[in-house]
Amino acid sequence: MLTLDTPLAKVVGDRTAKAMAEDLHLHVVRDLVRHYPSRYARRGEMTALTDLQVGDRVTVLGQVRKVDTRPMRNRRGSITEVTVGDGAGSMRLVFFNHKHARMVVGAWGLFAGTVSSWHGQLQFNHPDCQLLDESTDAAEWASAMLPIYPASKNVSSWVLQKSLKLVFGSPETADQLLDADPVPGDVRRRHGLMPLARAIWLKHHPETPEDVEQADHRLKWDEALVLQVTLAARRRAAALEPGIARPRRAGGLADAVDRVLPFQLTDGQREVGEALAAEIAREQPMHRLLQGEVGSGKTVVALRAMAQVVDAGGQAALLAPTEVLAAQHARGIAGLLGPLGRAGELDGDPEGTRVTLLTGSLRAAARRAALAEVADGSAGIVVGTHALLSEGVAFADLGLVVVDEQHRFGVEQRDRLRAKGTRPPHVLVMTATPIPRTVAMTVYGDLETLTLRQLPAGRGGVSSSVVPVAEKPGWLSRAWERVREEVAQGRQAYVVCPRIGDDEPAAGDQPEDADGAPDGTDPAADPATDRRPPLAVLDVAEELRAGPLAGLRVEVLHGRLTPEEKEARMRAFAAREVDVLVATTVIEVGVDVPNATVMVVMDADRFGVSQLHQLRGRVARGKHPGLCLLVSEASTSSSTGVRLAQVAATTDGFELARLDLETRREGDVLGAAQSGRRSGVKLLSLLHDEELIAEARSEAAALLETDQGLAAHPELAAAVAALNAGDRADWLERA
Repeated sequence: MLTLDTPLAKVVGDRTAKAMAEDLHLHVVRDLVRHYPSRYARRGEMTALTDLQVGDRVTVLGQVRKVDTRPMRNRRGSITEVTVGDGAGSMRLVFFNHKHARMVVGAWGLFAGTVSSWHGQLQFNHPDCQLLDESTDAAEWASAMLPIYPASKNVSSWVLQKSLKLVFGSPETADQLLDADPVPGDVRRRHGLMPLARAIWLKHHPETPEDVEQADHRLKWDEALVLQVTLAARRRAAALEPGIARPRRAGGLADAVDRVLPFQLTDGQREVGEALAAEIAREQPMHRLLQGEVGSGKTVVALRAMAQVVDAGGQAALLAPTEVLAAQHARGIAGLLGPLGRAGELDGDPEGTRVTLLTGSLRAAARRAALAEVADGSAGIVVGTHALLSEGVAFADLGLVVVDEQHRFGVEQRDRLRAKGTRPPHVLVMTATPIPRTVAMTVYGDLETLTLRQLPAGRGGVSSSVVPVAEKPGWLSRAWERVREEVAQGRQAYVVCPRIGDDEPAAGDQPEDADGAPDGTDPAADPATDRRPPLAVLDVAEELRAGPLAGLRVEVLHGRLTPEEKEARMRAFAAREVDVLVATTVIEVGVDVPNATVMVVMDADRFGVSQLHQLRGRVARGKHPGLCLLVSEASTSSSTGVRLAQVAATTDGFELARLDLETRREGDVLGAAQSGRRSGVKLLSLLHDEELIAEARSEAAALLETDQGLAAHPELAAAVAALNAGDRADWLERA
């Protein structure tokens, strides 16, 4: 008997099943029925021939206009050229030594292949073909919706369509196969959802666009509810963990931190700080996401929370993505605390604590000393990179884990650090990339969210402009003049490039920082495979020294430098011994030099929206106004040029977060592996389905609050278990 777990080899044969598994990751019947059409077409409504581009792999619907078979001139055999059209355009199909008896003028068919060009005319060489049945009623066929499936070279759309007919050839067989519905009946009734079997049948066999819309709505509910139940279960499990209360102590380190702050806390910082203090004072471990604009003062909020934990006898660990940022955090916290951060030293305050830095590049003696301070508890505040996660790191009493720039880490890494506590510690995750509500409810759904919108007073503000060098080449010269003008006034500048250079491969330019953090282009940036290699730090720095910035002190910073070199160059820049720092995105987060007022981003079109916003946040961190120049060869009228203009037009990170979501694929946002592993989310849109996701979140919480929980809904429990099994959970773990 055919079931959802039946191997496809038993349905379609070994050869086709092997191709489906290798190319499309389809292994059992369940995978096939959930392999949805990517689009639908009626006669002449498929990919328009006038829209094709060389290199596209597409399926087109067309009518045979001309068939010409002739001998080849320079070798044996024949060549058949078929011209097909769709009413708006035409293209050529080329076959070698292959007869096509059914290729008659007037026949309609599906043709799939990779578009090439010959003498200016688009063509397919040896495309896959599926001529439509001549016996089909013309009127019926003209109005029918034809499903077009995500396919591959070895598995065409029509092979998938035929395979699905073998699985269920009628709505009745679909009912039998899909009798287990993961969405409980009362939830379906409340939200007017059709049964699962009906939805999947209509998804593969729609008669009208309304059929597709209704089926999609139901199937999105499947995805949203299973995801939200998973996240709600994690929140409930975390709530049941036995933690240790870390109440605030009057007259302790936390009060001392407030006294030594060289500025007034914003209202937002105080409000968020009070919320964190109250949660840390409870035994139930805190799980918070703190999102805030670039420069809103999240680190100070985190320091006050860390001081509260130290006052209560615990330790706090701050996990940073790069050694540059970790070293800056450690230096900044130690400098702010002064003697309070040097307990045990001659000039230290015995009422304070120690701030210890632990990174992967520490020399043996320094590493042993740092590990000892962490293990015996003398280091109340431990700042580090991925090195904190290694097995040799043992805490005396880890009470708070702070993760800076969460998008660089995953749930698994966060949990590895949490596991170093004798009992589950409190967790504070921070990000300077504002998060749309739908992303907060999904990717960060196991965390409760706090938001810092208010910027500290006295900031100069940043103005941004696009420098379209292809259209306005003179503007780049003016950009370098502006850099010189700022330096002449005692200010400093950053110049950011997508890659390092010096024989570095152009493709995949993402060299590793000392602790494994990516140092290169944003994954959401536009692909540039058909353009020149991205500009490189070493090349641009040399050109600037010899040309427009000659005479200025120009230095470089990138991920291939040793940690000591990076630290020395950042110190020199902070001490104003360097005028212009040419760097990769190693300076993207956390780097804080108030005297820097200019940010020039070369090849800005190769970076993502959020990354450009992060880079812009490195300037105007003091009282002087800042300038961000986005240099690009993209046309101002192109989609890339428009995107850059939108970034330049606003500094509202929350508005830009939505723009970022619009320009990225759902899989990128949800963390689906690029290797082809499946996330389980195929139809749900974080951009368009906010209300549906919110409703599913509410239903998920209500289901788990009942006495029986998921035990009363075995079909839903099975779907949740399937999502969290093996590779299918990898994307969720990286959230």
